[in-house]
Amino acid sequence: MPHRLKKLPLFPTQVIGSLPRTQSVRALLFAGKEGRMKPKEFEARMDEHVIFAIRLQELAGIDILSDGEWRRHHYVEEFTDRVGGFQADIIVGREGILFPGVVGKMRYDPSEPIFYRDAEFLVKNTTRVPKFALPSPYIIMRRYWSPAKSTDAYPTRESFIEHLSEILHHEAMAVVQAGVDVVQLDDPLVTYFCDPDYSSRKKVLADTGVFGDMEDELALAITHINRVFEGVRARRQLHCCHAVYKRRSDVLGHYTPILGHLLQAEVQDLNLEFAYAGTGKFTDLRKYPSDRGIGVGCVDVRLAPVPQPIEILRRIDGALKFVSPQQVLMNPDCGFAPHHGEPPQIDEAFNKLKALSEAASLLRRRAAGEDLRALLRKRDNGPVSHRYHVRMEE
Repeated sequence: MPHRLKKLPLFPTQVIGSLPRTQSVRALLFAGKEGRMKPKEFEARMDEHVIFAIRLQELAGIDILSDGEWRRHHYVEEFTDRVGGFQADIIVGREGILFPGVVGKMRYDPSEPIFYRDAEFLVKNTTRVPKFALPSPYIIMRRYWSPAKSTDAYPTRESFIEHLSEILHHEAMAVVQAGVDVVQLDDPLVTYFCDPDYSSRKKVLADTGVFGDMEDELALAITHINRVFEGVRARRQLHCCHAVYKRRSDVLGHYTPILGHLLQAEVQDLNLEFAYAGTGKFTDLRKYPSDRGIGVGCVDVRLAPVPQPIEILRRIDGALKFVSPQQVLMNPDCGFAPHHGEPPQIDEAFNKLKALSEAASLLRRRAAGEDLRALLRKRDNGPVSHRYHVRMEE
């Protein structure tokens, strides 16, 4: 185990991955994507912004942090852009939004991994535990393979996901070689099966692709998640949320219908949602194994209000009815901005992460024997900066 992981406190705090992009980051992303800036200049300027993202998480008190995913315009499509074989705007999604689809063979050279430099930069610029997130092969298969557009390149969904898991395995190995301690795979699509209307096809979401029997789909997803993680010597995490889009989710439903499958993933931690109404219930953890960590989503990233630390603490207490303190990691429900255009502002994210950190501190001190009521009285009588957080508007 890397020495940084050994130093993690009880109730370690973590981000899921993305932070909201500032307007300057968005302008920079478009300048690079549209070729209006030379690659070396883009890289240097983005490095400066990413250092700010890292320092923001450190100042908020986060123990396991990311680079904010600020180098990515989208948590999946940075990958699809780099491997090639994808054509823009050919799959119709929600509200008429068009998604890329795979139409040609992906190209990948293991000696030139896509995310190695990004991961290495994060590792070199923090003394905290560095974490790097990659998209699951299953979500890419489901969203970007089309029976009408993709069969010349990949005759079946299975042939596509096989190639995806091979490439993503190399990427996971590469970011660990770069020094990352925690590798996370993101897969909101498996969580869609929490929604009975979706799994029974009563609810149709065009941009989530074709699917078969729920049990077969979940088995396929977990098989390829395990292939990505094979031999990866890091703390491995699987993040399953109900998707975030413009401050809402497409699906709702608790984890009980799919949890047995998720526990087949060869990971140390499952990062799940519990703060946003209609997602996970703590009773879902009733039979959760004692040797598995649980990233408890205890801060809502969709709605704007910033929770008070005591609200977050009470949510963690809900989880502690079923799991031990040693199993719990504390995190927001999801990334704050999986796409660069998501509406939260960076100050909202900072205030929420600061509240998360303060709640963790209260939990640690209570676990050490201090009286919680006395701690809260002390906090409420302390400096204003410790008592209040800015409430962000929509």
